[in-house]
Amino acid sequence: MKYLSLVIIFLLVSCGSKEDILLPKSNVTVVSDVIDHSAIYIFFRTSGKDTLAEVNRKNSIITTNWILNIDKRLPLKLVIPEVMKLQDKKRKEKAHKNEKAENYYSYADTIGKNMAFILFTKVYYAIGKPTEGDMIIRFKKENNLAFVNGIEIHKKEIINYVDSINQSVKPKIVLLFDKNMSFGEYVQNKILIKELDTFNKEVPQEFIY
Repeated sequence: MKYLSLVIIFLLVSCGSKEDILLPKSNVTVVSDVIDHSAIYIFFRTSGKDTLAEVNRKNSIITTNWILNIDKRLPLKLVIPEVMKLQDKKRKEKAHKNEKAENYYSYADTIGKNMAFILFTKVYYAIGKPTEGDMIIRFKKENNLAFVNGIEIHKKEIINYVDSINQSVKPKIVLLFDKNMSFGEYVQNKILIKELDTFNKEVPQEFIY
């Protein structure tokens, strides 16, 4: 699916009006194609001085892979509660459940100039801070540094740092993200540390604080 512009915009036609979503951007493709999918959209809206997240899931089918197209300008404090509701609905589905159906976030690959995806099916989100975890990695808004158990590490060095720790048992990693961080920055962070997915044998946990 090729696009002529580096900024990819979804154009939807609904009741004769066009809607647009500015996707997050990255120079890496994690997943290049998803078949048998339904699209869900979370739009950036404003009302006076307030920012709102508006969800459109009219065309979603519970048995398909879900692709969430989320405006990169939205803060996590508005996005993640809506994502949690969608996840909960799909996980609780009994009559038409498809165990192979996955959930993906979409974003724009600025190098390949194509649409790309990152998997998040197994992630369990929570609002607040964790009470346990062998390794807690905290990301702040618009900051190139992350905090690994309180130690400042450049985000690009997190994988090397975790690999360098001599542990007989792989640590349980818990991720924390600033609630005011934009969804665009969140996706970029997730792509940067995607190799950490191999460390957790337990259910991945992410907290919005």
